[in-house]
Amino acid sequence: MPKVSSVRLQQIGEALLTAAGALPEEAAIVTRHLVASNLAGVDSHGVSRIPEYMDRLGKKHIVPGAPFQIKQETATTTVVDGNWGFGYVITEKTMQITIDKARASGGVAAATVAHQGHIGRLAAYTVMAAEQGMIGLITADSGRSPKNVVPFGGREKRLGTNPLSIAVPSLLDGPLFIDFSTSASIPPKISSVAKRGEQIPAGWAIDAQGRPTTDPAKYAQGGGLLPLGGNEGHKGYGLAVIVEILCGLLPGLGFGVEPSGKHNDGCFLAVFDVEKFLPLAIFKKEVADFAKYLKDTPPSEGSKGVIYPGEMEWKTECERSTSGIEIKEDLWKKLSELAAPYGLGDRVQSDL
Repeated sequence: MPKVSSVRLQQIGEALLTAAGALPEEAAIVTRHLVASNLAGVDSHGVSRIPEYMDRLGKKHIVPGAPFQIKQETATTTVVDGNWGFGYVITEKTMQITIDKARASGGVAAATVAHQGHIGRLAAYTVMAAEQGMIGLITADSGRSPKNVVPFGGREKRLGTNPLSIAVPSLLDGPLFIDFSTSASIPPKISSVAKRGEQIPAGWAIDAQGRPTTDPAKYAQGGGLLPLGGNEGHKGYGLAVIVEILCGLLPGLGFGVEPSGKHNDGCFLAVFDVEKFLPLAIFKKEVADFAKYLKDTPPSEGSKGVIYPGEMEWKTECERSTSGIEIKEDLWKKLSELAAPYGLGDRVQSDL
């Protein structure tokens, strides 16, 4: 597999998205998020998404230069309509507005976003808040896009993967955050397993008849993802329902599947200004001390030891920032093929 530096991947991503119709400033923001996901080891949300976004641009499911519209607001709340623009651009701007409102008001602010494209890895937005002394929270769903997750006890897909993320400021070397879907897995991971010719772990999926399966082919033939939690999947299911309400119903998107299949990430964001509760320096030290307290426990059998939430991604970022990011051969070939009609094929290949 080729190894590519983050700088080169940024250049390639910007060139491809701009050629497909994105504004240069949009392409830069989107690619920055994608490359950051690759650096963190979350390759399912990295540059592998570029072909998907180029396709959506071609179908006009993503509108370049879409207006950022605040439909209503108060000193502490914002309701945003993204008018089918790039989700990364719209959600990043909304998070900054929410941070600013929390700082200027009583310390708490929230927002909803509707009608936008995929927003990628949620931790990017909550860490953005944490870096500015805030506790950041974001949840997202796919609006009325096609669903992948069955309700607990059911066999037909009714929910999105409905992720959530929370990040907090600290004195740790890397950010402390959680970022996970409320489903047992996500479709890109199952696709990766299938391409390797492997079985998926038990507890990830059911087949079309509602039977547990470890065969990715049976999942693909009308099966569905299970909620997070295995035998305790009612917990992941409950979280998914709340995310759907916050990100689908509250922004006015509704529920179910809209026939066009247009992807539509609905979001709910909330920000809490730590300084309004406790001096920020004290809080950041307490969080770091707490993380150390957790890590100081002896490892269990077969474990390499305790890590704090977000530490693995930070360590991966440090390593990949130096060594480069491995890109699978089939993805590299796909990017090269997409580049050719725009006269960018030589440029992509030259980065090998």
